[in-house]
Amino acid sequence: MIDWPLAELLPHAGDMILIDQVLSFDEEQIHTRLTVRPDGLFNREDGSLPAWVGIELMAQSVAAYAGCHARDEGRPVELGFLLGTRKFDCNVERFPAGSELTIHALRTLEDDNGMGVFECHLTGPDIHATARLNVFRPPQAAAYLSESQESS
Repeated sequence: MIDWPLAELLPHAGDMILIDQVLSFDEEQIHTRLTVRPDGLFNREDGSLPAWVGIELMAQSVAAYAGCHARDEGRPVELGFLLGTRKFDCNVERFPAGSELTIHALRTLEDDNGMGVFECHLTGPDIHATARLNVFRPPQAAAYLSESQESS
């Protein structure tokens, strides 16, 4: 189990941090977990999370993967972008409040330009979701963002 605060691993703040803990990580993968809280930003009236939020849970796990590596190497955590997902499949429409969910993200591709692909699995009690996430972590993200604003 990793004891680093998630706020130091993710470029998110406050209620936007949806995962609870990094269980483990290595060069190619990360395992995270969360308990579905009934009062989150995306919850339905019954306290459940819509299944589509699983994509964000997977994306935050990938961001935590990058954050763990940055922290491990003494680098600052930088912004990354979810470009899209392919083949999102989930066997339920919602994740009930109180459900313990685990996410496994496996890096299958990452190039020197910051493009990456992760195979992700989210599991819980009678819950199974999978997706392939395409992500982009530009080298020197602050410079990348200022270039994008200047060209607008």
